[in-house]
Amino acid sequence: MYEILAALDKVKLNFSEGSLFVLNLTLAIIMVGVALGVRLKRFKKLFSSPKSIIIGAISQVILLPAFTFLLVIILKLPESISLGLILVAACPGGNISNFMSSLANGNVELSVSLTMVSTLGAALFTPLNFALWGNLFLKVAAKKYEELAVVSIDFWQMFQSVMVILVIPLIVGLLITRFFPKFSIKSAPYIRNSSIVIFLGLVCVMIYNNWEFVVGYVKYLFLIVLIHNGLALAVGYFFSALNKLPYKDRRTISIETGIQNSGLALVLIFNPKLFGGIGGMAAIASWWGIWHIISGLTMGFYWSKRKI
Repeated sequence: MYEILAALDKVKLNFSEGSLFVLNLTLAIIMVGVALGVRLKRFKKLFSSPKSIIIGAISQVILLPAFTFLLVIILKLPESISLGLILVAACPGGNISNFMSSLANGNVELSVSLTMVSTLGAALFTPLNFALWGNLFLKVAAKKYEELAVVSIDFWQMFQSVMVILVIPLIVGLLITRFFPKFSIKSAPYIRNSSIVIFLGLVCVMIYNNWEFVVGYVKYLFLIVLIHNGLALAVGYFFSALNKLPYKDRRTISIETGIQNSGLALVLIFNPKLFGGIGGMAAIASWWGIWHIISGLTMGFYWSKRKI
């Protein structure tokens, strides 16, 4: 299995510059849509007792990247696969987690708050976590694996990319919400839902353009992402339980930790100034983007049937 996956380190996927531009734009619009749906007065009580927000942020920003590093070391995965998992773990929460928390009878206000906090902090924590755990992995890889590392990590380029794609659109959306509240209420669901459909369409196009590649490796990627996503969901739930949070908050933090912004990971991976579409990283982020929807909906339906 290792030899088969190791071949991905040198593969570059077929994804045009035009598609990359649309992917960047779509992700930015999604973040504007997330901000348009925020009503700050609903979160005053939550921020006045911020224990759940702090626990959720620690779970997502600190524990998930750390446990992901341990996972790739234990499984001894090839370089590009390992770095793909670390990058996904370093990304903020995905906005679809808000819907899944609602489905699971979780704390929706907490879900939205954690999405906002992790997204606003992503400009710093995404490149910081990836640089920290990615470089640590590369040091281990250079000593332990047969081939030396071939990926370089550019902190500042990643910082700039995250600012432009996530943070600035989110701030723009918050400003629109503040000064044009009626427009934001009416437009938020349309903007958010249509941009998500476009994003999923782009992922499908990418899979179609690389179909032979997908068929050859999907069975291996399925198992790896299944383990990683399961680990993320478990970390969020049991860390919340350890800190004795309410059951609604445990469900929400589990989903927030298990639903990552794999779209941001894809944008960074296909950025020619960063990774240029390295096969293993792109394959992991793409399959994560599909699988976390399946796992999130599954957990949401499961918890929706269980009384708190």
